[in-house]
Amino acid sequence: MSDNELGLFLRSRREAVTPAEVGLPTGPRRRTPGLRRAELATLAGVSVEYVTRLEQGRDRRPSAQVLAALADALRLIASERIHLHQLTKAAEGGFTCMGGAAPNRTVRPTVRALLDRLEPAPAVLLNRLSEILACTTGYERLAGPIGLLDGSPPNLARFVFTDDRARTAYPDWDRIADEQVAALKQGPFRADRHVAQLADELSVTAGVAFAGRVETLPGLPKSSGIARLVHPEAGELRLAYETLELPADDDQRLVVHLPADDATSAALDHLTGRRPGVLRAVSG
Repeated sequence: MSDNELGLFLRSRREAVTPAEVGLPTGPRRRTPGLRRAELATLAGVSVEYVTRLEQGRDRRPSAQVLAALADALRLIASERIHLHQLTKAAEGGFTCMGGAAPNRTVRPTVRALLDRLEPAPAVLLNRLSEILACTTGYERLAGPIGLLDGSPPNLARFVFTDDRARTAYPDWDRIADEQVAALKQGPFRADRHVAQLADELSVTAGVAFAGRVETLPGLPKSSGIARLVHPEAGELRLAYETLELPADDDQRLVVHLPADDATSAALDHLTGRRPGVLRAVSG
């Protein structure tokens, strides 16, 4: 597995920015839809050789000024800038924010109370291993019939990559798989022995479907979006999700789902046994 996360992130962002976005002409003979290294170097005020060294992992400690210039040139948003900073700190080695702490599997009473108050919305609490620690009854009725809650403890990443039912449940399985890898890679990743152990397991059990993504995807999952889910009773659902990070000491995240259209709203009301309109559709 690659340990050049900084280079991977810079390259993936460079390839995602179009010349038009930064005021450059779009020529007819481009090998990449994004920026060339030389173009990024010009925009950031550094040499193309230095951009190459960063992307290839031969230099992993750019100065704060260079980081700021690259972030500006790549049009990074706040979360991406934070991620870029964390990657340069991780390259120094010798320290991780989590230390050797085991994943937190304790759910604070106030977090449980919050889940209770989110009913009947499908909501789930996950730790950094993507283990399901607690959920609403609405989530149980959504996830139970597709097999997601069968593990002990249930694990979202393990279900997506090792359970054949996941590919039926998620019509956009590739995108869901991308997000699961990004979530596991967020933070210290293999510097955390607990995450590394899960990554090694999934590399064996899922093969290239997991390991290939680790090599090519940066650890920056989307905090919101729309996911499609095929439920054996309710049919295809479109669910808008929001991810809420709990305080660092909790090392957990809360994912809340809401219907993204009227048909999904009606289907969720039927699943939860609530009166029509309790879970109103929201735009994603």
